[in-house]
Amino acid sequence: MVAGGESGEAGNGEPTHYDAAHAFRALPGTLYVVATPLGNLRDLTLRALDVLATASVIAAEDTRVTSVLLRRYGIATQAMSLHAHNEAARVATLMAMLEAGKSVALVSDAGTPAISDPGARLVRAAGDAGYTVVPLPGPSALATAVSAAGLDAEAFVFLGFLPRKAKSRRELLATFADVPAAIVIYEAPHRVRATTADLAVALGADRTLVVARELTKTFETITRIALGDADAWFAADPNRERGEFVLIVDVRPAAQRAADEGLTADAERWLVALLDELPPARAARVVAAATGIRRELIYVRALVLKPPR
Repeated sequence: MVAGGESGEAGNGEPTHYDAAHAFRALPGTLYVVATPLGNLRDLTLRALDVLATASVIAAEDTRVTSVLLRRYGIATQAMSLHAHNEAARVATLMAMLEAGKSVALVSDAGTPAISDPGARLVRAAGDAGYTVVPLPGPSALATAVSAAGLDAEAFVFLGFLPRKAKSRRELLATFADVPAAIVIYEAPHRVRATTADLAVALGADRTLVVARELTKTFETITRIALGDADAWFAADPNRERGEFVLIVDVRPAAQRAADEGLTADAERWLVALLDELPPARAARVVAAATGIRRELIYVRALVLKPPR
């Protein structure tokens, strides 16, 4: 079981302690998808501690990385590797354990498993076979970066890691260039400058780039710059190319988007006002009649401003 000596302070200043007496226990024949810290080991949830301590086995992307976390909290549960190169074979072993009434805790090196990390195949197999799959929410580089980015966008598209080949990378980005949403990707340090250069070409150098680096770690950096200035920003300090990255390209400001789409600022204001009272199709007809702008163009913009429920 987890040692009970970890303590801290609650938001009201009162001390808090790990409560082993009320701990949650991993249930037989159940797969737990457990989010683990991005860097700061105190970001592990209490329920994650419970499951890691009581599961029959931990399926870890890298047992060496996970062992650091387990030692930190005095957890003795056996860990076995499940990574991109052995996932197909390992799934069969873990499924047999579930069939035998064992419980499995799935973890990645950092953050939430199966999000640009191994684990989706195991989750799918367990669910298809009728076993209970329980997600334990917690750290996620994606959510952490977006929450601190201060985006203009009301929606975002997550592309994970882009293709390694430049041609494939550019082709993929081109398909998202006109999507009215922020674009979020993960990137490794040795490719980050090449990737930001491709982002500038595909999406426009004037768009805002948020560089979220080494989240929750000692050298955490969250910076907003023009996408066209990214290369110079990285070049100014070699340390800026180190660590793990979340890159977010924000949408163009509303006025710029309207101009690019053929909507004047006045038409955009009319549309916003009418959408408070009318459905998108009717609002688009009114603005089109008043401005002479194509109704189809206005309707597409109306759906962005007031998406269907």
